[in-house]
Amino acid sequence: MLLSLDLEDERPLHEQAADAIRRAIADGEVEPGDRLPPARDLADAMRVNANTVLRALRELRAEGLLEFRRGRGVTVLRKPDPEVALRSRARELLAEAHRHGYTAADLVRWIEEES
Repeated sequence: MLLSLDLEDERPLHEQAADAIRRAIADGEVEPGDRLPPARDLADAMRVNANTVLRALRELRAEGLLEFRRGRGVTVLRKPDPEVALRSRARELLAEAHRHGYTAADLVRWIEEES
């Protein structure tokens, strides 16, 4: 499983790590039922602290993508639903826009300009 993070990305490392693992699952690098490598090995591959990876894994568990089992490690439960992830990001973007005084209509207009 090839995992890498973009050090230029302003998002927190645990979010980037979760996205990298989510992408690996979506791309079929690991399938439902497969075990993930230990967090320490994932952290070494991503060149981040093991606690960063553990936080990412907990986030993916909360999304229902992973299962933690004592003595068995972390198992992939299912592939991510892209719509769920996109809707989550849209909610985050909308909240960020509101914090800066922009509306949903502003976001829609910007997206249409980019299309």
